[in-house]
Amino acid sequence: MSDAKTASRRIFEDVWNHKNLAAIDELMAANYVHHDPQTPKFPEGIEGYKQLVNYYLKAFPDCQFTIDLEIQEGDVAVTHWTVRGTHRGDLPTLPATGKTFSVTGISIARVKDGKLVESWNNWDALGLMQQLGSVSAAAGRAA
Repeated sequence: MSDAKTASRRIFEDVWNHKNLAAIDELMAANYVHHDPQTPKFPEGIEGYKQLVNYYLKAFPDCQFTIDLEIQEGDVAVTHWTVRGTHRGDLPTLPATGKTFSVTGISIARVKDGKLVESWNNWDALGLMQQLGSVSAAAGRAA
């Protein structure tokens, strides 16, 4: 059995925190599938994940993830995380604000032969938009 927590942790540490996109080639399976209802749709596979990472790093170049909790069951790792950063680059519907943020999320990663083959992600996108000033807190409570 591969160590799913190790592979999942390396995505956060090597790819996101150290901005090492080359690590994606060794950490992701060629047919990797990313499930995230809050993120724009990118192609599946290694190149699609690189596009996703570049999308967010362009907007939040100083983002840093902290692993709050990790659980492994068989070939699946569950990671509760917090990401902090500054909105320095434009998003499609929101120009750079220069505001800082901190949001939490959960990622569930399935690993085969030491590589991520699929992940399911859910994070506080509404909280991010509130902190960036795109959505008011009152509008968020009404939703």
